[in-house]
Amino acid sequence: MRTFPPPFRFGLKSLLQRARQKVNAQVGGVSINLPFVTFNVRPDDLQQAVAREIVIRLADRRVLNAFECCDDCIEKAIESLQDVRSKLVEKQVAMAKMTDSPVYLLVEFMLEGIRQFLTFEQRLRRPPPTVGLVLPTSADTGRMPAQRDRYFAALEMLRAHLHRCLLQMAKIADIRIPKIADNMRYDEAWQVEAYEKPEWLEDVQQAGCTEPRECVALSTRASPARER
Repeated sequence: MRTFPPPFRFGLKSLLQRARQKVNAQVGGVSINLPFVTFNVRPDDLQQAVAREIVIRLADRRVLNAFECCDDCIEKAIESLQDVRSKLVEKQVAMAKMTDSPVYLLVEFMLEGIRQFLTFEQRLRRPPPTVGLVLPTSADTGRMPAQRDRYFAALEMLRAHLHRCLLQMAKIADIRIPKIADNMRYDEAWQVEAYEKPEWLEDVQQAGCTEPRECVALSTRASPARER
């Protein structure tokens, strides 16, 4: 894994709001960790089977198994991302009757990360105003070096996001993520600076609580004014 400063922040506040509503729904079971929130679930056999399929299918995708070194690598990574998105959407449709499940939430978490990355990528494709200057670009795509570095940083941030989602999915599936090489794996600690902070987080921090369930339970009591 490589470390880059986040070129943008994921905006996942609405999904995190849904996640914290699951706090206190279960005691014991599997602990699911997302940025700023932790909750427990007791997946049934169907949820475990779906989670297992998602983990196995996504683990060999190129975007999770190879770093980028050039513009051609970037294009192949984006192509791989489109394939991942397609598979996740198919699975989302198949889970139409499981929309309240943690598996469905994690799929949404991955899909939203991909969507926001692709929006960022499309903005990078727009040529900047040059005011008559001719700037150096890559011979194959026309990307400027600084622009390419932002692609690398964004892809690395998304790869970490997807891998950490898969780590949580693997907990539900009760399996270890297969195939991905050790040097392409990430730990479970979310890169919180890559995510927009929910408004209720300030209440939790001011309360100084340390147990995730207590902290998020406190955040559910935030005033309506803070939730707008």
